[in-house]
Amino acid sequence: MKAERNKTIDISVEEGKKYLKKCKDLRKMTGKEAALTVDKTVIGDNLKALTLIPKGSCDLLITDPPYNIYKDFTGHRFKKKSVEEYRQFTRAWLSACVPALKKTASVYVCCDWESSAVIAEVLAEFFTVRNRITWQREKGRGAQKNWKNGMEDIWFATVSKEYTFNLDAVKQRRRVIAPYKAEGKPKDWTESKEGRFRDTCPSNFWDDISVPYWSMPENTAHPTQKPEKLIAKLILASSNEGDVVLDPFLGAGTTSVTAKKLSRHYIGIEQNPQYCIWAEKRLEMAEEDNTIQGFADGVFWERNTAAEQKRAKTASPKKTC
Repeated sequence: MKAERNKTIDISVEEGKKYLKKCKDLRKMTGKEAALTVDKTVIGDNLKALTLIPKGSCDLLITDPPYNIYKDFTGHRFKKKSVEEYRQFTRAWLSACVPALKKTASVYVCCDWESSAVIAEVLAEFFTVRNRITWQREKGRGAQKNWKNGMEDIWFATVSKEYTFNLDAVKQRRRVIAPYKAEGKPKDWTESKEGRFRDTCPSNFWDDISVPYWSMPENTAHPTQKPEKLIAKLILASSNEGDVVLDPFLGAGTTSVTAKKLSRHYIGIEQNPQYCIWAEKRLEMAEEDNTIQGFADGVFWERNTAAEQKRAKTASPKKTC
């Protein structure tokens, strides 16, 4: 029995049959019925599924492929490969994504320190690599003969020189420690009952992300789930309302759920029916609660501030696609 405050989504396949019915199961479809449409969780092999997406229809690619380590994804095991094998694996799924993307599309790929070099190298074969984001993930097991791995990377690339980047949509509200005034008035900061804050331009190092944990409604039993706040930054920066966000390694659905909460359309592809159930459950929950932890009033609040927690709970719901 779970504790009363434990909100972890861990519905079994047997319990989640009603959610499976909402998915598009490519394992049972052929021909025209297999064509993909937006706002669907797709069950099946991503290489096959990607060929069914209309060419040039997606505005943004965000994905979190298996890192090059052994991992048991609830019965679907990924085995560590040689560097060359992992390079070929990455090239295969990335090249399959290319036709689905618009010329103005952006690409974000999550990775760890070990897979990062290969991801960057293969990305450069297809796109213009523009930056590497590093985020502090808090959790991680200690090691006797190595440094604890507390960081992960996200590579940012674009299909062409023309792409979306909404700077004002991803500014971070930080506390002002040394308030500077000009002629007696606050300079580049504001004061409210919550304190003194400044909206700052985002850098490529993010230390304001909380990894999902058992008392958060977005948490699932997926072993490598990404936070909605993390994905929200990517979606807000590199797409607009009504755009289509693609994720060929959907996992427990964070990309699709966050896209829905931010009034974007989505196509999420996942081979594990268990994870598709959790994704659909979260999409259902988003109909009632589309808030994103740490994001309110159009800005990302600094982690662990009273204002962040208060405003994230009371933020006005936004329309969803």
